Amino acid sequence: MTKYGLRARVLAFTILPTLIIGGLMAGYFTFHRYQQLENNLIDQGINIIEPLAIASEYGMTQHSRESLKRLIGLTHRKNSPLIKSIAVFTQDNQLFVTSNYHRDFTRLRLPDGSQIPELTSVTLYGDDIILRTPIQAETSLDGFPLPSDVEPPVIGYISMQMTTDRAMILQYRDTFFAVIMVLIGIAVSTLFGFRLVKSVTQPITDMVQAVHKIREGRLDTRVSGQLTGELDMLKNGINAMAKALSEYHEEMQQNIDQATSDLRETLEQIEIQNVELDMAKKRAQEAARVKSEFLANMSHELRTPLNGVIGFTRQLLKTALTPSQTDYMQTIEKSARNLLGIINDILDFSKLEAGKLQLEHIPFSLRDTLNETMHLLGPSAHDKQLELSLRVDSEVPDHLTGDPMRLQQVITNLAGNAIKFTEQGNVDVHISQSGPLHQGRFRLNVQIRDTGIGISPDQQRQLFQAFNQADSSISRRYGGTGLGLVITQKLVQQMGGLIRFESELGQGSVFTFSLDLEVSPLPQADQLPLDRIRGRRVWLLEPDPFAQASLCALLKEWLLDVVLVEPNAPWPTITDQDMVVIGSSQRHSTESVLARLDDLKGQQNRIVLLSSHEPALYETMHQHGAQHCLSKPINHRKLLHALLSPEAIKNEPLALPLIPPRQIEDIRVLAVDDNAANLKLIAAMLKEMVSQVVLCKNGKEAVKQAQSQGFDIIFMDIQMPIMDGISATQAIRSQSLNTETPIVAVTAHAIPGERERLIRQGMDDYLAKPIDEAMLAQLIKDFAHRRHQNSAIQQIDWTLAVRQAANKPELAKEMLTMLLISFDELDPLLDAAIRGEAEQQQVLDQIHRLNGGCAYSGVPGLQRLLSQLEQQLRDGAALAELEPELLELQDAIEQVRAEAPRYL
Repeated sequence: MTKYGLRARVLAFTILPTLIIGGLMAGYFTFHRYQQLENNLIDQGINIIEPLAIASEYGMTQHSRESLKRLIGLTHRKNSPLIKSIAVFTQDNQLFVTSNYHRDFTRLRLPDGSQIPELTSVTLYGDDIILRTPIQAETSLDGFPLPSDVEPPVIGYISMQMTTDRAMILQYRDTFFAVIMVLIGIAVSTLFGFRLVKSVTQPITDMVQAVHKIREGRLDTRVSGQLTGELDMLKNGINAMAKALSEYHEEMQQNIDQATSDLRETLEQIEIQNVELDMAKKRAQEAARVKSEFLANMSHELRTPLNGVIGFTRQLLKTALTPSQTDYMQTIEKSARNLLGIINDILDFSKLEAGKLQLEHIPFSLRDTLNETMHLLGPSAHDKQLELSLRVDSEVPDHLTGDPMRLQQVITNLAGNAIKFTEQGNVDVHISQSGPLHQGRFRLNVQIRDTGIGISPDQQRQLFQAFNQADSSISRRYGGTGLGLVITQKLVQQMGGLIRFESELGQGSVFTFSLDLEVSPLPQADQLPLDRIRGRRVWLLEPDPFAQASLCALLKEWLLDVVLVEPNAPWPTITDQDMVVIGSSQRHSTESVLARLDDLKGQQNRIVLLSSHEPALYETMHQHGAQHCLSKPINHRKLLHALLSPEAIKNEPLALPLIPPRQIEDIRVLAVDDNAANLKLIAAMLKEMVSQVVLCKNGKEAVKQAQSQGFDIIFMDIQMPIMDGISATQAIRSQSLNTETPIVAVTAHAIPGERERLIRQGMDDYLAKPIDEAMLAQLIKDFAHRRHQNSAIQQIDWTLAVRQAANKPELAKEMLTMLLISFDELDPLLDAAIRGEAEQQQVLDQIHRLNGGCAYSGVPGLQRLLSQLEQQLRDGAALAELEPELLELQDAIEQVRAEAPRYL
């Protein structure tokens, strides 16, 4: 917006009112004068034409043109400045006589069809005025006047054309004088305006200049001159301000000098502190490096002997042992696994602190995952004679997508703590759903309630602190590192959930956490054959209320007719088609269960639920008529199998289930490890799985063996003397008979990022110590199948696909179809990425989702390529650097598309 100065405003407010008022008044009076002149002209014309009409009566009645012409001519000459023409028209609108020649009498004549006006009419044509008045016959033809009651007839009319030139001249004269007066008023206003400007704006301008000089630092500037009123007050204010600023400047200069002196001293101190901070930073970096190195070495040094202890313990348990020896070996293995759990807790805490813990996004069965967790926790609860129960609400979906291992870890930590700090009573796990499904997602609520020692309000404030427990005496009484709840909280938060708890000292605790999970579109387990037992009656005797509620909910979900039986009440009449379920707990002793079994009559299917894992107790129950004995907490699949199978099955639980005989793969495997015990252990494991095993003590021997013979798989230790595992792997990849042979890193290093680092160094997979026999067997099976598949140069391994789909060919086809559909979503993004037009995070997210889909579709080659790409993107590699890998991915996708029709 334009801003006008004071000078312009003063002049405008002085001149504009005069101009506007003068102009309006001059215009008004000029217009009024013009109207007055015009009216005077019309009145003069009427005064001329009406007498002329009376005088023309004789000439019209006598038809005397000469007399009328002399009459109107004389009238025209006397009033020639006003009159342009006079014409007389007959009754029938015909020209009778005119005062002078007129080219066009149309203006003077009345329009055709118009009546002669009874009175004088006025018509304006441009600058002319035309008057018309009728000529009436006042006498008869014989010269006598007409009677008064007779309307005189109209015998014609006179038209007179008058000019307004004289009136216009007078108007122009008046307008000229009005404009002269307005200009004189403007000139006077302008004169007064400039005098006002000079007396007001000039002092203000001087003051502005003085202020500008003061702003530039010339504080001795003052405003001078004799002023009055407000201007004098403003002058005095500016001079006082300048004086105050001058004094303040002098004081500030003194302060600046003092502050400069202080600043010099402070800078010297800051410089000393910067040196100290730099040294502290280097010490912190060195401490972080030492911490990482310590974690790596601790993991390696502890896992290496644990690998031998756990491995050889499991190997020894496969042999014939006395019951005491078996118990001792199981105790050794349990102790070693407890130590391994502590190590894993520390490493998990390190990963979470560093933000390097990656969550899986894979389909899984919620109920099977919970059953596995409860099965592992059962023996601990049984040893303390606790009642451990699991209840899953019927509306909770079973087929989900997420990270089942981390969910198991959270529940294991919370339920394990509940068991650890509970001496008697119950530990109950309740799974529920909060709210309806929304876009394939829902909120899962998990509540773990115990009747343990509880937590005081003071102890609750430090509950989620690392390496801390509610009571310092607890670690001595119950054991543990104090990391379990910290890891649990961070895992729940990383999965997008929230954990909370309520506790009262001596009354127990309730831990609750909630997660947002995605429902998987495909089932991950077989459908239960519930139609075979639907509607059957089940007599349930379970004294524990929590276990009873869990069992009732499960059986009613299966649409069974559940009838509760009181512990001390006699058995009602039970038919042979009915089923009986009896629970054993602290409220219902083993002797009571045996007595109730003995009291049963008939051939009912009898199922006993025991809070124990002792084989002798299971055998005793079978001897007293129980067809099935199941360990609490109940696995829903085992319970359904027992309900479907009325014949007796002696399924005593084993503390360590024996590994069933495996099919030995016809492949040659090279195992490399510098530790004799570990090498002997992995050799013993491999000889049960493969046909040929070659052993080496260091990397140099491994390279020599790889140059002399081909292998199907190489298991390579990392830390070895003479030549480490990474150098040996690079040497084998560069020049040997095994450049394409899969090499699996076997290492005790389990620190964050170790697996990714080893894969970048050329490894194909990673196996952590202590070696898990099942994972070792799975690796061998996968690489053996991949070897046969690579020989045919194919992407799809249909045998692997069917196995990954729970041995269901139809499900494998459906998974492969979904994978092909996902290719269509990835294709445009890959093209954009190769052109450099795609966002790196978007490409990473899409590759991560596709990698998860490949894990269940039998495409190991494509999955391996996607895993490498995903890891490189997570490490920060630019898309431009990955163009060869992206092109290779496009080729692999096209090959899968080409091979898919033969299986679909």
